[in-house]
Amino acid sequence: MNSDNHDGSPHNHHSQPQQQRRPRGFAAAAMGISTITTTINTSPRGGRNEREKEKERTKLRERHRRAITSRMLAGLRQYGNFPLPARADMNDVLAALAREAGWTVEADGTTFRQSTPSSKLGVYPGRSVESPVSSSSLKSYSVKASLDFPSSVLRIDESPSPASLDSVVVPGIGTTECEKYSASSPINSHDCLETDQLIQEGQIVDQGLNFLGTAYVPVYVMLGTGLINKFCQLIDRDAVRKELRLLKSLHVDGVFVECWWGIIEAQGPHKYCWSGYRELFNIIHEFELKLQVGLAFHEYGGNDSISIPLPEWVVEIGKDNKDIFFTDREGRRNTECLSWGIDKERVLKGRTAAEVYFDVMRSFRTEFDDMFVEGLVTGVEIGLGVNGELKYPSFSEKMGWRYPGIGEFQCYDKYMQQNLVKASSLRGQTFWGRGPENCGDYNSSPQESGFFCEHGDYGSHYGRFFLQWYSQFLIDHANIILSLATLAFEEIQIFVKIPAVYWWYRSKSHAAELTAGYYNPDNHDGYSRVFKVLKKHSVGVKFVCPGSNLNLSSKENHDPEGLTWQVLNSAWEEGLCVAGENAFPCFDREVLMRLLETAKPSNDPDHHHFVFFNYKPPFPILPLLDTTLCFSELDQFVRCMHGGENVGTEM
Repeated sequence: MNSDNHDGSPHNHHSQPQQQRRPRGFAAAAMGISTITTTINTSPRGGRNEREKEKERTKLRERHRRAITSRMLAGLRQYGNFPLPARADMNDVLAALAREAGWTVEADGTTFRQSTPSSKLGVYPGRSVESPVSSSSLKSYSVKASLDFPSSVLRIDESPSPASLDSVVVPGIGTTECEKYSASSPINSHDCLETDQLIQEGQIVDQGLNFLGTAYVPVYVMLGTGLINKFCQLIDRDAVRKELRLLKSLHVDGVFVECWWGIIEAQGPHKYCWSGYRELFNIIHEFELKLQVGLAFHEYGGNDSISIPLPEWVVEIGKDNKDIFFTDREGRRNTECLSWGIDKERVLKGRTAAEVYFDVMRSFRTEFDDMFVEGLVTGVEIGLGVNGELKYPSFSEKMGWRYPGIGEFQCYDKYMQQNLVKASSLRGQTFWGRGPENCGDYNSSPQESGFFCEHGDYGSHYGRFFLQWYSQFLIDHANIILSLATLAFEEIQIFVKIPAVYWWYRSKSHAAELTAGYYNPDNHDGYSRVFKVLKKHSVGVKFVCPGSNLNLSSKENHDPEGLTWQVLNSAWEEGLCVAGENAFPCFDREVLMRLLETAKPSNDPDHHHFVFFNYKPPFPILPLLDTTLCFSELDQFVRCMHGGENVGTEM
C-alpha cells in the first residue's frame, strides 16, 4: 500500500524489512511477554528522513530554549539591576537571585544565610531605570561624577559583594531588616529628586560601560533621499556640508547613500546620469568619510513629500503589459517594483529585468571606478525587492494593508502563473497550478483564514508544494541577480537586505512570513535556504532590526526578539558577514541600547557581532542634530558601537 511521505513523494511500506537487532533491557523483558512485533516504516529512506526531522526539531527546541534564557538574562540586567557578567550563565543568575533574597553565595558555590545581619544600616535595593533621563545626562556626567553623591544623603556600599553593587545605604536608620522603597520613604521625597536623577544617570552610564572593550562596529549614517532631484542634481550643497560636518564630529565611519534607478535611467534605456551622485560623493570624500551605496531598483514614496517612481520608459511598458508588475489574487498591480517573473523575459525593450539591473550595476562600477580604487566605497547593497529588501510586496499600504495584517501572496501575473503551472505539471499534480483560495486578505489574521489557521491547508500536500514553490521563486531571483552583481563588483563586499517580518511569528503558520516569501512555519527553517545562496556568492546579510516594540498590537503573536535571534544565528551558522539597520528612525536611548545589544549580543559564546551598522535617523536630520538631546544620544550610540571608548566622559 502506498502513502505520501512528508514531501509528497510516494513511498512503499512493503519494502524488505531490515534485520532486527537483539532486544536488551526492558525491550527484552517485553519480548518475554509477547513475541509478536510490528515493523513500521523500516525502509532505510524512511528511517533516515525521520532521524533528520527529529534532529531539526531538536535543534529548534534548543534554539527556543536559548532564546528564552537570553531574554531572561537581558531582563534581569536591564530591569532588575543585577550585576551579571557579560557571559552570564544560569549559575550567575541563581547566585544573583540568592543574594537578592539575603543569602550569602561564595565563589565555590557554597550558599548559606547568616544568622544575624552584619550591619545596623538599612540596605535599599537600587531602582531600575524605567524612563529617559535629561537630555544632556550622558554628555554632562562622567562615571565618577555620577556616583559622587552627597555623603549626608546616601552613599554607595563599597562592600566587595556583587549584591552590594546595586544597593544604596542610608545612614542613621536603626533597622536591621531590608526594606523596599515606599511612597512615604524619604528617598522618594521632593527634596531628593536631584539625587534620584543622579542615580538614574549613573545607571545609564553603566549601560554604556557594558560595551567597553567590545568589538569595533563601524557606523554609517544614512543620508536623506531628497538630496538628489529627479534630474540627478544635488539640491543644497551647503546643507549637505553642514550635515556631514556634524556627522564627522560624532566620529561616524561614513555615510550610506541610496542611488535610485528611477533617477539614474530616467531619460531612456541605456541613458544613465550620475552627475548629482558624483558631486555628492566628492563632498563626502572631502570630509574623509567612507561611503556605502545602495542600488535601489524600486520606487520611493515616503512620508516626506518625496516621490521617486520607476523610470518613465518602464512605466510606459507597464501600461501595455501590466504583467511586468507583481499582482495579487484580485488582479491588482503593484508598481513599486518589477515582478520576478520577468527576470528572464525580454519584455523591457529587448532586455530581461536581470539584464537591465546588471547594466545599471555595470554603469555605476565604471562611472565611479576612481572611488572604488581609492577605497572610498566600502560596500554595495543590491536592492532585490520592495524597500530594497528581499521579499514579496505582500504588505503594501497602497493595497490597503495595515499592521498587523498577514498580507497576500503576489504571484498572479501571467509569468509567475506560467511557472507555477509548469512546476505542478512536473510534480504530476496539474490541478495544483493555482494559488490558494482560502488565505484571507491583506488585513486578515491567521485564524480568520482556512489556509493559515492552526492545522490549516498550509500544512497539506498542496500547501507545502505551493509554499515551497513560492519561496523558491524568491531564492531563484536572489541567485540570478547576485550572480550578475558579483561580476559587476569584483572584490567589493555586496550585501542584501533581509526584512524583519516579526508579527504572527508566534503563530503556528507564521503567516506574514509566508506571504513575504519566507517558508518559516513551526519546525521549518525558512532562512537557511536563502542564506546558502548568499553564501554561494559570498554576499553578506544586512538585517533590518526591529529595535522597538512600542505601539504594537497583538503582542501575544508578534516576537521581534525571537525572529531576530533566528535570522542572525542562521546567518552566522552559515558563515555569512552580518550587518544591521534600524527599521524605525529614532534617537530614543532605550531603543538605541536594544540595537547595541543586537549588534553585539553579550550572551553569545561565539562572540558574533555585526560587521557594520547603518543608522537611519529621523529626517530631516540637520535640525535634529543641532539639539543637545539628539546629538548626545547619537554620540553615545556611536561610542558604544566603537567598543565603548570614552563612554560616559565629556567630548
